[in-house]
Amino acid sequence: VVRRRWLQSYKHQPFISCLAGFYGCRWRRYQRERTEPGKCCCKTRECMFFPLLVAAFCFSLVFLYTWGEGKNDYNSFDWYNYGNLGFWFLWSLVILIVAAVLFAYVSLLLVLAVCLLAEGQQLYLHWSHKIGTFIVLGFSISSLFALSILWKDHQKTVRLSFQITAPYLHIGAIAIMVLLSWPVALHAIRADKKVIQMIIVGPYLAILLFLFLIPLGMYSPCIREMGTLGPKPALIGHRGAPMLAPENTEMSFLKTIEHGGDGLETDVTISYDGVPFLMHDRTLRRTTNIQEVYPNDTDKDAALFSWDTLQKLNAGTWFLKNKPFSGMGSLSEADKNQAMNQSIYKLSNFLRLADSHNKLVIFDLYRPPEKHPYRNLWIRRVLDVILKEAKIKRHLVLWLHNTVRSFVQSVAPGFQHTMGKKAPIEELLKNNIVKLNLVYTDMSSEDIRKYAEANITTNFYVVNEPWLFSLAWCAGAHSVTTNAVHLLKDLSQPLFLMTPQQYNIMWIMTDLTSALLISLIFAL
Repeated sequence: VVRRRWLQSYKHQPFISCLAGFYGCRWRRYQRERTEPGKCCCKTRECMFFPLLVAAFCFSLVFLYTWGEGKNDYNSFDWYNYGNLGFWFLWSLVILIVAAVLFAYVSLLLVLAVCLLAEGQQLYLHWSHKIGTFIVLGFSISSLFALSILWKDHQKTVRLSFQITAPYLHIGAIAIMVLLSWPVALHAIRADKKVIQMIIVGPYLAILLFLFLIPLGMYSPCIREMGTLGPKPALIGHRGAPMLAPENTEMSFLKTIEHGGDGLETDVTISYDGVPFLMHDRTLRRTTNIQEVYPNDTDKDAALFSWDTLQKLNAGTWFLKNKPFSGMGSLSEADKNQAMNQSIYKLSNFLRLADSHNKLVIFDLYRPPEKHPYRNLWIRRVLDVILKEAKIKRHLVLWLHNTVRSFVQSVAPGFQHTMGKKAPIEELLKNNIVKLNLVYTDMSSEDIRKYAEANITTNFYVVNEPWLFSLAWCAGAHSVTTNAVHLLKDLSQPLFLMTPQQYNIMWIMTDLTSALLISLIFAL
């Protein structure tokens, strides 16, 4: 039989041969079968597997979007893994690349399947692609599950992203429906029963109608009338400019000032002999060369070292070695040399630098561990440095620490007292709070407006991505803490900003154009 088929004369069909070859490794004509009108597109086993292919596409798309929109927190994710694994690696970037490759792979398979169906060919997915589909499906579902358990705030990030991307996701979904109308129309026409036609066309039209009307329920603070946009949020450098220089070093803060940052954020620890210095981590392992200088003390609390010992450590070489941010870019030779010679920075020097450039300062205070000489004197020691050593102008200090706030207000009037969580306005005013310092996932234009009416401004941290900064701008945020002052300073207006009239035109034109194209496809 096979020999007889070889001897038959077939019309050359290179397009179908490529489709069937890539999809099912069936490169020869006799290996393929056409779908007769009114018949199923494939055999029972393939009919059962095709929904899995569609599911793999959907789950991989959801994970790719979810992980892609989480780019703002990649550094935090890598830092979390560093704490568990003990070495630095850009795991976030690897996951993004893997997700993109798997999505591209399963998307190609789905496109091939749709094209084969449109050409009236029966589907036969090669066993290797079936294994690949299961891998994509398993990876996507397990990754989404892990995110939902280990990184619950990430769901809030995705919900915030919809306020920016929803109008454009709507256009993308409509475009996909237009493309799908071609195979849907072909199979509906080939069906020999009205019931089958309704089964094919009914769900398609229901989804299409839903997409046409979904903009009625969309909300975005960046869709607003002309002239209602507030001023651009001030930029506070998170540990300086950690994408341009080693975090919490003099170079990092100078880079923030150089790029026009309005304030400086840092973390304060107290040495064993009472010198406040800047360090975010509990240990010195990640941001110094302690493994080379004091290899037996890598896990020792940073506050248990004397200042003389801390001064012997280099706080910059790790930055050139590990490259903590995926989008850092290359440094000039001068910047590399400067970074290599950074040391741990004293709080007093940090305050003098900020004061000389008239920059706001905000910092987290870390209480020393048990048996530390300044365990119960840490607040007083920090106040001594602020008031007596650095003598920074008091209105530049955003005092965040909530312990003994009334005592701080009595000995240091003039600080701008800041709260790190939402609270009733009456409580905030009672405690003389003038600013809220909130994680960006708590962003709400309604809350921002409510606090602003009581003369309480809002700062959100850590905001690195332009889309998230645009959302904060549109929502009315007064300032943001960011790792990317050098990038956000160049934004002259929020991304995706449009008036309601412009959005309505975009929505109506998209729906009308797609409806016309789909009607033509079904008619032809």
